[in-house]
Amino acid sequence: SVDTLPRFSALPVDFEKVLSLKPDVVLATDQVNSPRDAGTFESLGMPTFFFRFSSLEDVIAGIRKAGEIMGTVHEATATADSLEAELDSLRTLTEQVSNKPGVIVLIGAETLNAFGRESHVHDLIELAGGRSLTKDLGNSPVLSEEFVLKAAPDILIGTWGEAYDVDRLLALHPTWDALPAVQQGRVYNLSGDFISRPGPRLVEGVQRLVRLIHPDLFPS
Repeated sequence: SVDTLPRFSALPVDFEKVLSLKPDVVLATDQVNSPRDAGTFESLGMPTFFFRFSSLEDVIAGIRKAGEIMGTVHEATATADSLEAELDSLRTLTEQVSNKPGVIVLIGAETLNAFGRESHVHDLIELAGGRSLTKDLGNSPVLSEEFVLKAAPDILIGTWGEAYDVDRLLALHPTWDALPAVQQGRVYNLSGDFISRPGPRLVEGVQRLVRLIHPDLFPS
């Protein structure tokens, strides 16, 4: 049972505890782990594979690769094929849209951490019929108040979970009253599980984004 497996914090890596589990392979991602850790794992006799998810295609390819590594090619292929089919269906739905609102996705509320280039998040937004306004920034950007005001997003989305009080965000940034997203009541929250974590749940993330960006496509 997964619930009975020992759990450790991701950072910093406790190499001794990982070694005590005697893994056949260590899977990591450069979104969280330092590539320098690969050398340490190798020196301890633990082969390591680092994933990189710069696009939505990378996520699907990563599922297939994980199947190769773990000897579950059939299951991984079926999962990847199913996800690709669902994404193609969503793409067909949003391709008909001519109006593509400008979108900013925030990781932080007080410190405005966001997603820069080489992130799959921009693919999610564009597939959902929006325009990502931070896709040309450097990796892991921290936005300024001025950037957000100048970008004038039509939609603001935070990854803090649906229970987060949007009024708290606006209290932290009172100048945002002038933003189209605020004036039109289009400031939303989603769990980061559906946006920032590369995996099968990203398909549901796109579905949720479509409902936020183009609710008219789902009249029910």
